[in-house]
Amino acid sequence: MGDEVSGVGYTREQRQRYREKVRQCLDVFERMLSQHSFEFERPLTGLEIELNLVDKDFSPTMANAAVLESIADPDYQTELGQFNIELNVSPRPLPGDSALELEEALRRSLNMAEERANAAGAHIVMIGILPTLMPEHFHTEWMSANARYAALNESVFAARGEDLVLDIASPTAADRVSAYADTIAPESACTSVQLHLQVSPQDFAANWNAAQTLLGPQVAIGANSPYLFGKHLWAETRTELFLQATDTRSIELKNQGVRPRVFFGERWVTSIFDLFEENVRYFPALLPEVSDEDPVAMLERGEAPRMQELRLHNGTIYRWNRPIYDIVEGRPHLRVENRVLPAGPTVVDVLANSAFYYGAMRMLSEQDRPVWTKLSFATAEANFTECARRGMEANVYWPGFGDLPAEELVLRHLLPLAHEGLERWGVSQQVRDRYLGVIEARCKSGRNGAEWQVATVRALEERGLNRLDALREMLKYYAQGMHGNEPVHTWEVPGE
Repeated sequence: MGDEVSGVGYTREQRQRYREKVRQCLDVFERMLSQHSFEFERPLTGLEIELNLVDKDFSPTMANAAVLESIADPDYQTELGQFNIELNVSPRPLPGDSALELEEALRRSLNMAEERANAAGAHIVMIGILPTLMPEHFHTEWMSANARYAALNESVFAARGEDLVLDIASPTAADRVSAYADTIAPESACTSVQLHLQVSPQDFAANWNAAQTLLGPQVAIGANSPYLFGKHLWAETRTELFLQATDTRSIELKNQGVRPRVFFGERWVTSIFDLFEENVRYFPALLPEVSDEDPVAMLERGEAPRMQELRLHNGTIYRWNRPIYDIVEGRPHLRVENRVLPAGPTVVDVLANSAFYYGAMRMLSEQDRPVWTKLSFATAEANFTECARRGMEANVYWPGFGDLPAEELVLRHLLPLAHEGLERWGVSQQVRDRYLGVIEARCKSGRNGAEWQVATVRALEERGLNRLDALREMLKYYAQGMHGNEPVHTWEVPGE
């Protein structure tokens, strides 16, 4: 969730001063881009994984403070809900066998965290939406003790002036969630994997545009969030839930076309500046915290300003591909943060999704005639929505192929690109075969995390279990598969 804040409520004077400071930061950022004062010696990747905590009955447990104290590792941090924690993985280069080393490191880290969570009476589950989470779990003290979360909650409802509306219907079943929420609690149900790629200023636009075209296929093959509040909804319900759970717009503002803060975007870009400028132009501040930094003076002294206001504002606009400006050891750099994937099901599945993304994006961003010059932005967004709704069963449009199943597009076109892209990154053959082989097998089997969850719950219900008991039993099987680290397409469904 980013940097800390000092308060919950803000005055009109604070908001006015913040707007002025953000615009000043934007001007400084534009100057920095023209001066090319950014670090880009080698492309680094980063990874964040959001996790859920459950009790012995696989219901959410509001225990992250005790679990984090038991884990005692700075790589594990608090998240919005008390049943959430986050694992932050240090940046590393892509080439060679780095991914295999990362897989081993992640398994060791998660095994350690699970063992220490057990000592605090909890288990860790890596999944897009915890299927046993119910509305009544938010009637207790659910929010983590962090001023930023309280301030964000206050600001969202101050902007809306009324309760949030959740309305998500299944495209394939009779299930529907229709409810009101008087806090941003439902946002905490959304647990994701975030992929980072450090890029140069001149290459940012091509990488961001390429990443936007990939959002649909990524979700189709990686969906892992089919249940919310006991209802079977979208294959990746998390994307629509996140949009609705952070929506500062009233119905009237939606009807006027005001942009949501969970923002797909509205156009292809020519520079990272386009995105930050949109942020400042379109979105009012949610957390108007003003620092003492003078970014103009710092730049004129040859120093890289932190530009806290611009970064904090960017952190409250939830693009599926978010632009990142950051400082490490006094040196600025830029990243594309891909936020669309759900957590899980296994470490090997997460790394397979990552390998597909990094490889395909490398090739798409370097094409002589890029795909986004032949694909309308509206079509890219329609692909994304269709894939979130239907997952492996989605149909998409792609230049040169027309309308086709998403899994066919991946197998025929994007997967070969990902192989070549990883080879260009210098990734070893062993890594490419292991992780892209998982994507290939997943497409051929038609089974991702969402498909396995739905098939398993259906099988358990046919045995006579009610929906909640079937979800609990499914989650028990899921946790076993997660710890086994065999890719989800190989998991058995009861009765098959």
